[in-house]
Amino acid sequence: MSPAVEVGPCVLSSMAVESTRIDQDGRCVDHGAMNDPANDSTADFNERYRVVKEPPMRRAELRVIGSDYGATSYTTKDQADQLARVVGLEPGMLLLDVGTGAGWPGIYLGHSTGCRVVATDLPLEGLKTAKLRMHEDGVDGAVVATAGDSLPFGPGSFDAATSSDVFC
Repeated sequence: MSPAVEVGPCVLSSMAVESTRIDQDGRCVDHGAMNDPANDSTADFNERYRVVKEPPMRRAELRVIGSDYGATSYTTKDQADQLARVVGLEPGMLLLDVGTGAGWPGIYLGHSTGCRVVATDLPLEGLKTAKLRMHEDGVDGAVVATAGDSLPFGPGSFDAATSSDVFC
């Protein structure tokens, strides 16, 4: 595996993670509003990530999109494979997956092509699942809790970027 991806202090380093956001100066700041259980959208996302882990949902996901990542995306395995071919993903490249959720398709792309992956999103339930899947699949990379409008990376940091069903 290639060296670890260095993305600053907000990388999720364990399953017990604080909710964070990175400001314009690259500092971690509290971003509790998104991951506050009292926030309705947080409760909805967390429940969604819990439900998709259930065996009937995993079986349905496997039949419909060809994966069992606990995804909340509608990108099929064939579409993810096509994306990898079109972008030309290969070992050693660095992929940014914005709005990764549970890691689909970014972590799958890392696993299938050998590229490294930085997976970003806000809901911690999804990121915990993504971190676990990244480890299980042996994908080199990092999971980062940050908003898409405050990514802590400079221009040219990545060879490619993907996002599925985030901007719709």
